[in-house]
Amino acid sequence: MKKQVKNNVSWVGKVDWELEKFHGEEYSIDKGSTYNSYLIEEEKTVLIDTVWAPFAGEFVENLANEVDLEKIDYIIANHGEVDHSGALPKLMKLIPDTPIYCTANAVKSIKGQYHEDWNFKVVKTGDSIEIGNGKSLVFVEMAMLHWPDSMATYLTEDNILFSNDAFGQHYATEKLYNDLVDQCELYEESIKYFANILTPFNVILRKKLDEIIALNLPIYMIATSHGVIWRDNPMQIVEKYTQWANDYQENQITIIYDTMWNGTKKLAEKIAEGINLADSDVVVKLYNVTKNDENDMITEIFKSKTVIMGSPTIGSNILHSMAGFIHLVKIMKFKNKKAAAFGCYGWSGESVKILNGLMKDAGFEVISEGYKNQWNPDLDAENEAIEYGKKLATL
Repeated sequence: MKKQVKNNVSWVGKVDWELEKFHGEEYSIDKGSTYNSYLIEEEKTVLIDTVWAPFAGEFVENLANEVDLEKIDYIIANHGEVDHSGALPKLMKLIPDTPIYCTANAVKSIKGQYHEDWNFKVVKTGDSIEIGNGKSLVFVEMAMLHWPDSMATYLTEDNILFSNDAFGQHYATEKLYNDLVDQCELYEESIKYFANILTPFNVILRKKLDEIIALNLPIYMIATSHGVIWRDNPMQIVEKYTQWANDYQENQITIIYDTMWNGTKKLAEKIAEGINLADSDVVVKLYNVTKNDENDMITEIFKSKTVIMGSPTIGSNILHSMAGFIHLVKIMKFKNKKAAAFGCYGWSGESVKILNGLMKDAGFEVISEGYKNQWNPDLDAENEAIEYGKKLATL
């Protein structure tokens, strides 16, 4: 169903209430998502992005009920990923000659996925097309936010920035706008989206945010491709991105561990106790890596100043659950964060040294040789773990 966004701009996307995973199994979805597509009906009719392939038939049928497909003058593909371009094959069978405006990299992406040579029109930053009634669409390349092909499109006069994946969140809602939804949920989904998807591109993102601000464009709305449209103080999310992109941290220490017979778990709890005794202001959070969502844990690491990793020793190494998670942590390219390690062992006790090495390799500043305990902790070992936590709170 078409929903008016502003003047002659409408939302024609899809709300996906049942989505649980994204990017294969890489990203957990807690509150569904939306695939936002927009229709502009001025002297020229313009479609901005489509929806994910499973909803292609529904999308094209609904779109045809709102507008004569033959009258669509331009299609804008801000990003070639399938959640935005998935309905193109079905749509282009009906209007095969309609020009598709996108970046050069998007041509490669879309051709590579659908193996079709449609009527592509390559654009770069500053290029524009007139759509009538004194309005134009201006294109801004957003390379690596989060694919090399990404761009944003700005509608003059109405002053809407169609930002694609930037500034979005996986958040299913029938309410179009940021001021109509639960603000805590919106913040949680926005920071999770940033932490898990955009953090690796912080250096590029900082430069791009500076470019967007330098354009000095009046932005009355930011129409994202997932989640809500920012209409109430839309620049608030740009300001948050500027903050988050600058090696963000809060006064938080996060402990992440796995355990075999609960010895390492007990150490984790005692280390947390020690941190709290030494600094009652710091937020301390504990997560068992096998019992908590990895994307939620990445979000907590994103917010943390220090991350403490724990694993028992098994086979002269660490548990594979921790090894796999630290691999994900490394991909995130976190900066300005400290790390320490701990763990129990029965025979050889290599886990702490291995954890230190992996966290250093992931870009963290390792601030301690770590704490390890043979067999299950007794009262003395618990007290030592408390003292270790107190020490880490001061480093």
